[in-house]
Amino acid sequence: MEIAEIKVSYSTNKPDKLKLVQCDEVYKFILSQWDLDLIEFQEECKVILLNRANFVLGVYNLSKGGISGTVVDVRIIMGVALKCNASAIILVHNHPSGNMKPSEADKKITSKLKSACELLEISLLDHLIIYKNDYYSFAYNGNL
Repeated sequence: MEIAEIKVSYSTNKPDKLKLVQCDEVYKFILSQWDLDLIEFQEECKVILLNRANFVLGVYNLSKGGISGTVVDVRIIMGVALKCNASAIILVHNHPSGNMKPSEADKKITSKLKSACELLEISLLDHLIIYKNDYYSFAYNGNL
């Protein structure tokens, strides 16, 4: 019987790294990673992975949903963060309606993700809800 080999490797060939500190920097960065033709049409969720100094390691496209929701699986987020050796993450999703008020589901998933992050000693720096010309930051509004 053959057993699958597990291999872990990490390399980066990008000399210029982007550091994210303020929520407006995060918003501008993530808009550059978004298909702006779909931001008003379909809800999506992405995770920004950062190292200990808040330099971007990468962006993970977690899910695409419908008009009013998308799947956010905490186990997948944590698995990706661990595989990338991330020290911090930022969750980002859009509201196609343009309403920046967090829903109860948004609040619940943020709380659930924060608990998982604390257990694995990964910082949940923020959860942004975005639209093409506006955003809501859980951290800035004291909801994290």
